[in-house]
Amino acid sequence: MDLLYTLIIGAVSGWLAGVLFKGYGFGLIGNIIIGIVGSFIGFWLFGKLGISLGTGVLSTILTSAAGAIVLLFVAGLFSRK
Repeated sequence: MDLLYTLIIGAVSGWLAGVLFKGYGFGLIGNIIIGIVGSFIGFWLFGKLGISLGTGVLSTILTSAAGAIVLLFVAGLFSRK
């Protein structure tokens, strides 16, 4: 159940990151995939930095979106010509 929860939250955060970080998007499906991977990155990165946004669904979405934004930025650097 935790994996399914992470995938759903990652999909929502990928969409949110694509909306907030215009110009670096990869389309709806691409942003959702970026969000799922970014979700894992966000939780790992925030854990290493000791940052906690609290508990609950909103903090989970914000952490996932932060990871997705970082991943979108890095992916955008490599995909630009």
